[in-house]
Amino acid sequence: METNSVAFFQSEKYPTIANKPIIAAWQIQNPGNIGSLMRLADNLGANQLFILDNEKPKRESSIKKTAGLSYKNIKLIFISFSGFLNLIPEDYKLTAIETSTNSTNIFNTELPEKCAFILGNEKHGLSKEILEKCKSSVHIPMTGKCKSMNVSHALAVCLFEWQRQQLFT
Repeated sequence: METNSVAFFQSEKYPTIANKPIIAAWQIQNPGNIGSLMRLADNLGANQLFILDNEKPKRESSIKKTAGLSYKNIKLIFISFSGFLNLIPEDYKLTAIETSTNSTNIFNTELPEKCAFILGNEKHGLSKEILEKCKSSVHIPMTGKCKSMNVSHALAVCLFEWQRQQLFT
């Protein structure tokens, strides 16, 4: 059996999401993770990915390799956190993807239709200052022994749960 995801999804009639998600990640260190985040942003129809850091990663080739064709589809923007806050439309709700005392289980949380997701650094997560600026914070329940997840995997779970809530409930 041959598979071709491009042909498959062109033949399917899925609705489009009117309000595209805004995606930001704070101080991501691994260029491969940035490429994976770009690919996920492209999967959900976003147009850009904000990396909240004034320093660009040194291995752009690693970003391109991991992002694949999404490298051309997604605008990669390096910006400060305060600069990013100024760009979010007023009607979008800033939602942290972070395990914290105030976070709620993503599968029990109604996510806003107009959502700006923010993820933290691979090692340290999001700072207290950033969490305080968020309207809400969600976590992914982990029932196994390992209680951490790659930043791109966490974004995948959250984006597709958000999409499910917008289109398939």
